[in-house]
Amino acid sequence: MGTAFFQPADGVTVGLFWVASNGVYVGAPVTEPAPNVILTATGLRVTGTHPEGWAWSDIAGLEVTEVPVRSTARRLAVRAASLAAAALDAWLPSSPTEMTVSLTAADRTFRTPVYSSAAVAYSPREVALSRNLIGRFIQGTATPAVMTEWWERTPPVRALRSREREALLELWLARS
Repeated sequence: MGTAFFQPADGVTVGLFWVASNGVYVGAPVTEPAPNVILTATGLRVTGTHPEGWAWSDIAGLEVTEVPVRSTARRLAVRAASLAAAALDAWLPSSPTEMTVSLTAADRTFRTPVYSSAAVAYSPREVALSRNLIGRFIQGTATPAVMTEWWERTPPVRALRSREREALLELWLARS
């Protein structure tokens, strides 16, 4: 996949999503021809070499797997590796973690890879809240429009901390 590194002015990570004025992505947006999974008020759209789209009412299930989840051991290992690399002046940014989006519709199951938009990993709570929100999109009790409306009203000027991201996800869930 082709990746591009985005700044907070372009969008921001909130849970498993990249929220920006031009839409809500599952994972980080990437340059074409790599696929993007974009959530809209009316459904889900996949871009890339094989573009497809589904209305929310046609989606029976949507799952994001291979999500990097932060644990105490992982956090300590990343911190130690970062300190060692900095001490050796050998820091090289790592590639984002690849996740898989699996969509189940009446006629078939569709899978596509996406990149994680988390710097290292997501908190377990952030993943659970994101999955709950995705479930509400499928049930029709919530819409990704709440996320783009938030972006338009209060675009952040920096990357959000995990507690801030969790609070936003909780707010969006409460509105559904």
